[in-house]
Amino acid sequence: MKENSPQKDALPTQTEAAETHIHPVPPAASPPVRHHGQTTIRIYSHSSLLFWWPVWVVGYVMAALTYWHGKEQHLESATQVMELVYPGNNLGVIYFLTLFLIIMITNFSVRGLASGIVILGAALLTVVLAYLGLWDEVFRWFDHLTIHLTMGAYFWFSTLMFITWFLTVFVFDRMSHWEVTPGQLTHKMLFGSGSNSYNAQGMGLEKHRDDIFRHWLLGFGSGDLKIRTSGATHEQIDLLNVLFIGSKVAAVQRLIAEVPEGVDDT
Repeated sequence: MKENSPQKDALPTQTEAAETHIHPVPPAASPPVRHHGQTTIRIYSHSSLLFWWPVWVVGYVMAALTYWHGKEQHLESATQVMELVYPGNNLGVIYFLTLFLIIMITNFSVRGLASGIVILGAALLTVVLAYLGLWDEVFRWFDHLTIHLTMGAYFWFSTLMFITWFLTVFVFDRMSHWEVTPGQLTHKMLFGSGSNSYNAQGMGLEKHRDDIFRHWLLGFGSGDLKIRTSGATHEQIDLLNVLFIGSKVAAVQRLIAEVPEGVDDT
């Protein structure tokens, strides 16, 4: 019996990612490989809220700094309470810049060295001006349109963001996952009509980890995974924002090339 020749790696175009890897998996050849060690791998696709953790982390830091260094300010309200407010603009500017950059990074793909330099330059300039205490001088040019948030504003917004982020990443995104076993790929849903299974022999894997800020800095080495099935019906399955995609692809390649237990290898 002839061995199937392995598929050729597709060449990425100029506009494709800087780190795009195509991993074709050939059908199992003789002698067959029997599975050992880990026999099941689960792959979870996450929403873009995965990358929003800096918003609540920085918010809690700003709330703590306001608690330690803030000054009591009387704000007109029915309860007549004193609110803690940081005396300068530094905390407000840093927090608003963090929120703005997260919105930009999660909605626009930042590719190329020039885009990265612009974002890093803006962040560095903000921190340097804050360290030198020059933001108050900058806002004087704009008729003192300053940025101040109370400790409660930092705390409650960060708490809402943390709860939303936690539930999305660890609950809602896990209601649907892909399970890889020797020679088979199965889509399982916690609530739904069942599951879909695919024969993994000859399946191709394509890894995209091109956005340095989204995938490396905010996503802890995450990336997008494209799976091309083989057989009578060819399908492309797109799994976005898969955590630890490098190790996941290596493990999946090993599993789907193995022969399941009970299959005659003669």
